[in-house]
Amino acid sequence: MSKRDYYEILGVSRTATIEEIKKAYRKIAIKYHPDKNPGNKEAEEKFKEAAEAYSVLSDPEKRQRYDQFGHAGVGSSGSGGFSGMNMDDIFSNFSDIFGDIFGGGFGGGFSSGHSRARKQQKKGSNIKISISLTLEEIAKGVTKKIKIKKLVACEHCNGTGAKNGTSFRTCPTCHGSGMVTQVRSSFFGRVQTTSVCPTCGGEGRLINENCQYCHGEGVIKKEEIIELNIPAGVEDGMQLRYRGKGNAPKRGGINGDLIVEIHEKEHEHFIRDGENLHYDLFLSIPDAALGTQVEIPTLEGKARIKIEPGTQPSKILRLKGKGLPTYGRRDRGDLFINVNVWIPEKLTKEERKILEKLQTSENFIPPTKRNKQESIFSRMKKYFMGTQ
Repeated sequence: MSKRDYYEILGVSRTATIEEIKKAYRKIAIKYHPDKNPGNKEAEEKFKEAAEAYSVLSDPEKRQRYDQFGHAGVGSSGSGGFSGMNMDDIFSNFSDIFGDIFGGGFGGGFSSGHSRARKQQKKGSNIKISISLTLEEIAKGVTKKIKIKKLVACEHCNGTGAKNGTSFRTCPTCHGSGMVTQVRSSFFGRVQTTSVCPTCGGEGRLINENCQYCHGEGVIKKEEIIELNIPAGVEDGMQLRYRGKGNAPKRGGINGDLIVEIHEKEHEHFIRDGENLHYDLFLSIPDAALGTQVEIPTLEGKARIKIEPGTQPSKILRLKGKGLPTYGRRDRGDLFINVNVWIPEKLTKEERKILEKLQTSENFIPPTKRNKQESIFSRMKKYFMGTQ
């Protein structure tokens, strides 16, 4: 099932300002908040959908990728995102979104903890790397194995940071919940604010004796081999997100993400233009005049094409579907062959005599009227307008 457009979900235009996006999201979040619609699955899904849309459109970098590549540009190609989580997961993992909009609490009795104080799950830091790909790899998609150093959960204490994974006591401030709640009165009524416990940092417990291997951190540095499945059609500068492949957090939680930035290697034959490729073909004067058959490279191998007699310099030939796939779609670009006629810089005496004889021949005198031969600008215009 394909996703709805994020701008459509929030009811804003694609040129909306961040303030307009915030205002639209706040209105939807209040309308469909689970505390206001208990047991209403449809309202819950609309609430999740709006939260996901706001999380992308409120972030300038994510919004730019979404505007350019759609859901595929933000690691969402049809399902998943917030829709795969329950409400507690959304409030704990995306509390920054609601704090940004509602200032830490939903006025009028709504709780940013979804009516239940809940330990906030920590997330490890992201890792960012770059990887270089050839056009051949981009055309088909590729699996790469990379070796990176990252923080992983300490195996001696199971990532808890405590000796043998058992040396704990309950936090006296939050009594094990990991969260503290304050209720204050305001002009708009009672406002409930739930925040991370300052004593235990949201863990709900304190360590009695540190693990001797990780010194209470719960993580150690380790080299790990990660297999990356890179889809076809990626572009230079594009960033792919691999969830859970980043650093482990201190003393338990969920791993961060691995951000992979794509670098495209320069190709020996082709110049890339989006999903299209361009190739420069050089013909001799006799081949251009008499016609011939030539073999040209493609990303899948060699292709043989026919050159018609009288082919002019700068003529553009097209091999449909021989370009690159479009990222996240089934479309494929074309290979454009730009014909160049090679003029030798040095001639033998015999070659010079032959050309001097042809110099005055009627067929070798170029036309003077513009309508007898299309200019390169006319031919290029036809290709870009799709009329040739």
